[in-house]
Amino acid sequence: MAHPSMLLHRHRASLPSNTFFFLPATLALFTTLFILFYIFTTPSLFISHQHKHNFKYPLGPSQSSPLTPILPSNGSFYLSAKFPFNDVFGGEDGTVSPVSSRSHFGSKGNSMNDIDVFRDGDIFLEDYQQMNRSFKIYVYPHRRDDPFAHAFLPVDFEPGGNYASESYFKKALMNSHFITEDPRKADLFFLPFSIARLRHDRRVGGGGIQSFIRDYISNISTKYPYWNRTGGADHFYVACHSIGRSAMAKAEEVKLNAIQIVCSSSYFLPGYVAHKDASLPQVWPRTDDPPTITTSERKKLAFFAGAINSPAREKLVKFWRNDSEIYAHFGRLKTPYADELLGSKFCLHVKGFEVNTARIADSLYYGCVPIILANYYDLPFADILNWKSFSIAVVTVDIPLLKKILRGITSDEYSSLRGNVLKVRKHFQWHVPPIDFDAFFMVMYELWLRRSCIRMSND
Repeated sequence: MAHPSMLLHRHRASLPSNTFFFLPATLALFTTLFILFYIFTTPSLFISHQHKHNFKYPLGPSQSSPLTPILPSNGSFYLSAKFPFNDVFGGEDGTVSPVSSRSHFGSKGNSMNDIDVFRDGDIFLEDYQQMNRSFKIYVYPHRRDDPFAHAFLPVDFEPGGNYASESYFKKALMNSHFITEDPRKADLFFLPFSIARLRHDRRVGGGGIQSFIRDYISNISTKYPYWNRTGGADHFYVACHSIGRSAMAKAEEVKLNAIQIVCSSSYFLPGYVAHKDASLPQVWPRTDDPPTITTSERKKLAFFAGAINSPAREKLVKFWRNDSEIYAHFGRLKTPYADELLGSKFCLHVKGFEVNTARIADSLYYGCVPIILANYYDLPFADILNWKSFSIAVVTVDIPLLKKILRGITSDEYSSLRGNVLKVRKHFQWHVPPIDFDAFFMVMYELWLRRSCIRMSND
């Protein structure tokens, strides 16, 4: 077959000279039309016909109140002070009642008690069973005497620390029934490098990870045929440290094509593609069963503790540092962190350097309703869980209105939110070995949703 450049050269002689004057303009027009088509159709392109979810956005609010919800695609809802909300949430006196709206939950006026913690529980359970039966992952093999075996193979100890989710997942996957040694049977291919472990390797370090990943992709694409046949679209990697987001700078195909399961899942930052990629929950490992404590024992309205490393946290502490109901701390706590979570009705997850922290999982573990102050956060398991059933998301510009928002939630609404917290917290826990519906199986389901619908030829 002739080289494309030769074919183009042959055709040039037969084309009128003025044809090339119109080519750039024509190409620009078609490119613009394609981009516009892509923008307006992207949400449907990435969702299987079995998993489309219809969201009813509130329309036509009245002008009688200063707040209205803004519903992002991840299913949680934000409260904003910029627009009226009275017709959306109900409430003649303008109080914030963000979980009892007829227009938000449909014409039947369903209350929070009627909302499932899943987007579609029946489909999820049916698909979950199918996933367990048929889903297969091929892991690129590495020997134990490999110089970087510590970065490729699962750890032989109980994972710990703030970024343990990465190690928990690999450890569970490698010992699961999802693994196949026959790449012809694989739905997806796992790139087993550990960003966290490479970061601490003196031979690589934070500055050398980009080159390491580039060389690794070059090696597997030369040695095996699987990467090249799809450009990496049926491959995935897992990373929890934020450096994982920039680790693919010299491996553009990984960033653009492969499935990235990462903790730093922000719509706002480059390198993360919603629907293609998925959010990994950042979970501080705990081995004990979650504690139980009644609502009546939670005396504080809201609690936060953490470093002041972002404008959102700085604003939170500025407004609420000395408040008697909202406890906003920075620096070292004088009381145990767990006691503060157990004694608060709401626990604040506030964006730091990144949108993600372990505070959402902390809140759920201790039965505290999470308040999410992290704009553009693609929340973990957003394809599966109905976040508005167990959390409240507030845009950071409305931090000064935080007390008004939380006070406006009725006792019945809070009871429903907290009841759902107790239902979903099992999905944000890691176990060795994993158990049904825990964090490992939820991540596997996210991957299953992203598997290719077309089986490529293995010839």
